[in-house]
Amino acid sequence: MPSRLSSHRVLRALCVYGIAALGGSLTLGASAQGSVPDVAAYRDALAASALPQEVKAAVQARIDQAPDDFLRLLEAVLADRRADPMLLYKVDKAKALPAGYAPADLIGLDGTGLSVSRPGHRLRAAAFHALKSMSDAASADGVILEVSSSYRSYEYQVEVFARNVKELGRDKAEMVSAMPGHSQHQLGEAVDFGSITDAFAGTKASKWLVANARRFGFSLSFPKGMTDVTGYAWESWHYRYIGKAAAALEGRYFGGVQQYLMLFLDAFTS
Repeated sequence: MPSRLSSHRVLRALCVYGIAALGGSLTLGASAQGSVPDVAAYRDALAASALPQEVKAAVQARIDQAPDDFLRLLEAVLADRRADPMLLYKVDKAKALPAGYAPADLIGLDGTGLSVSRPGHRLRAAAFHALKSMSDAASADGVILEVSSSYRSYEYQVEVFARNVKELGRDKAEMVSAMPGHSQHQLGEAVDFGSITDAFAGTKASKWLVANARRFGFSLSFPKGMTDVTGYAWESWHYRYIGKAAAALEGRYFGGVQQYLMLFLDAFTS
């Protein structure tokens, strides 16, 4: 079984599956012939991924219940990644960002109507617009989403990590903060909300985000009880923008765990 799989093979599989079977919702640029689904592409990716075997089985069981929806969302996710390779870049303890990476499309949050803890917050354009829409929806429900941290440069993360090591020791610091070059904040797609403490989980803002964030393309990065998977302690305040299609795919098929989705997608080469 190959350890990596071309996304072009997935596109071919989707074409074989048939646009008609997906309700005509996809435009793939190729005629769909035949009615027998070719699911070898995503099955190979699932098998090649670093997901635990029991998780692979659970994901496959969910796919079996709604294969049309899964393939539709998967194609949308792969299209998003082709358009913006950094949108779904897996950055974690094992995989760093490209050396010197800094987003080119950062937008300042000051004066935009968003609630911010201090001046100077920035996000990538897509994340900013999604956050604005999400903040407006929350406000209509009587909830204020305060941004407490957003984009961090590599250099700033050096300071953050060093401060945590000094205060907590190396082992504890690595549980609560990323090493420089390994932070989702450097992507310009991550947002910390509210107090940045466990107390945030009990707030109206947190409960609203849990119920609604995926509708706007945001995903909780470090869920409770998932330290063995994510490498980090629970952070109820830390959300990453991954796009609406990926957020839906994660929620419906990957147990709502962002890292599971990232491990699956990492099995596809661009």
